[in-house]
Amino acid sequence: MPSHRILVVDDEDTLREGILAYLRSNGFEVAEARSCAGARELFQSFKPDVAVIDYLLGDGNALDLLPGIRESDPDTPILILTSHGSIDLAVRAMKEGADQFLTKPLEFSALLVLIRRALEKERVRRKLAASRSRDSRDSIEPFLGTSAAIRQLASDAGRIVKAESPVLIQGETGTGKSLLARWLHNNGPRADEAFVEFNCAGLSRELVETEFFGHERGAFTGAVAAKMGLLEVAHRGTVFLDELGDMDVQIQPKLLKVLEEKRFRRVGELRDRQVDVRLIAATHQDLEALVKQKLFRADLFFRVSTIPLVIPPLRDRIEDLIPLAHHLVSEIAIDLGAGPIELSRDAEQALAGYSWPGNIRELRNVLERAILLRDGVVLTPRNLRFAAPAEQNAGAGVLREDGDTHFTLAENERRHIVRVLESTGGSVVAAAKVLGLSRSSMYERLKKHSIDPSTAAASLRAG
Repeated sequence: MPSHRILVVDDEDTLREGILAYLRSNGFEVAEARSCAGARELFQSFKPDVAVIDYLLGDGNALDLLPGIRESDPDTPILILTSHGSIDLAVRAMKEGADQFLTKPLEFSALLVLIRRALEKERVRRKLAASRSRDSRDSIEPFLGTSAAIRQLASDAGRIVKAESPVLIQGETGTGKSLLARWLHNNGPRADEAFVEFNCAGLSRELVETEFFGHERGAFTGAVAAKMGLLEVAHRGTVFLDELGDMDVQIQPKLLKVLEEKRFRRVGELRDRQVDVRLIAATHQDLEALVKQKLFRADLFFRVSTIPLVIPPLRDRIEDLIPLAHHLVSEIAIDLGAGPIELSRDAEQALAGYSWPGNIRELRNVLERAILLRDGVVLTPRNLRFAAPAEQNAGAGVLREDGDTHFTLAENERRHIVRVLESTGGSVVAAAKVLGLSRSSMYERLKKHSIDPSTAAASLRAG
């Protein structure tokens, strides 16, 4: 992990240089400024973990700085130094967002204690925020099972979990990519920092930019205040970009800059900000195919795929199905307060006889529905409702006496979308262009027809 960053702002050269030398000797990365103007610029670009600011500066004072700093970053601890301490000044500083107020002459050891205390307080705040953001539905262990495929995945993940390099998780929809990403974070060197998840699918370029990078006040119509992006929220932690293959090609160079230079700009901003994050990305698409279609940048692909992990579909680890089902039944029953529930042998056979195109996510949904609709404490085949028969009936059409087949308008649309997806190798972005649809409209239709882009082509061939 990189060292913590401390910004020191003081126009008294001797004291400032003494603080810098002392903090560096204690392992901190330090930047310095002599004025309010210099402090504003460095605070945005250096992005300190703690700022130590002298109250009286040549072009203003610390109270002039605090409102702007707190607008762009409400959480970074700020320590104010002054030679003219008073209760009134201390109260005003605290109201403006200062965390501590120290009077000169300054004892470096006391300053070090306050800095470490502020860092620990911020670490605890980030950890609690990350903990609250965890979804209890994602509590399943990503390597549950005994199949060779899942054991290989567990082995590969265990070898790279402590690495700081980008990780690319590939797998079909519902295989548990987000679970693996969170496992990598929780067991990695940044476990005590924030885990921020961002789904790139179905979002416009403008929305991705402002949500991920943030924006400055007045950057566009409606931007009445500056907004911190998710990238800044994840500083020192992990960013998980789900469905990376759907990221707009105009955003991709900005992500590459973050990975290579640890710098970015908010929308409407002219100067760079520094950020320290570990990237984990996931996709169900073939990124190499998207690169050939010029829908994904080759340089970004090589950067994000430093460490590739592939999650096998449930149909390729069928020996793990029943243990997974029993685990999920117990977990769901606890969540629903339903008491102990078991699977009958016939129910196990029914589960094993299904192809699970939606993988573990579909398995969970089927079991949760079964528990809600159960008659007793044992689940039987009559409690299990699968999506496949309905989809197969819908795809069969209506057979006429002359042997021709008519389809409903909705089924014709579904089949056409599947064919286009097959021709684009499952790329939602490319299919949307062929169909003349926006990405958001394309995703609405995929949801409407229950189409999984990663398995649509295979299901059409099978049908």
